[in-house]
Amino acid sequence: MKFLHTMVRISDIENSLDFYCNKLGLIEVRRIENKAGKFTLIFLSAPEDTTGAQIELTYNWDKENYDSGRNFGHIAFSVDDIYSICDKLLDLGVTINRPPRDGRMAFIRSPDNISIELLQKGKPLPIKEPWISMQNVGAW
Repeated sequence: MKFLHTMVRISDIENSLDFYCNKLGLIEVRRIENKAGKFTLIFLSAPEDTTGAQIELTYNWDKENYDSGRNFGHIAFSVDDIYSICDKLLDLGVTINRPPRDGRMAFIRSPDNISIELLQKGKPLPIKEPWISMQNVGAW
């Protein structure tokens, strides 16, 4: 397992980049504009560690006021086998809030309700049961 990023929702790209880059010293390593989903993702890293863990700034084009805690999104890890880790977690009593129906992504929650994203390393695994039939449970 490899720690990938922590996601934080932002309300203003320019103000956020000024804080994280100009003031804190992080650098932008990639940006994704998703017109269909109406959001922008901006990944930042420490200058000395551009391939390590990152901060993902998420700007939703539809405006939303974030109350305390709502702007924090999730912690993400890449895994060698998304199905294997989800099987193990289920066996240990962990709820899979968003099952890996696509062979690529799942979400779980910590005991303190922190959202954790699990992402398949490389290409998605072939889609298979029981995952494809599993529904989302709660919020993720």
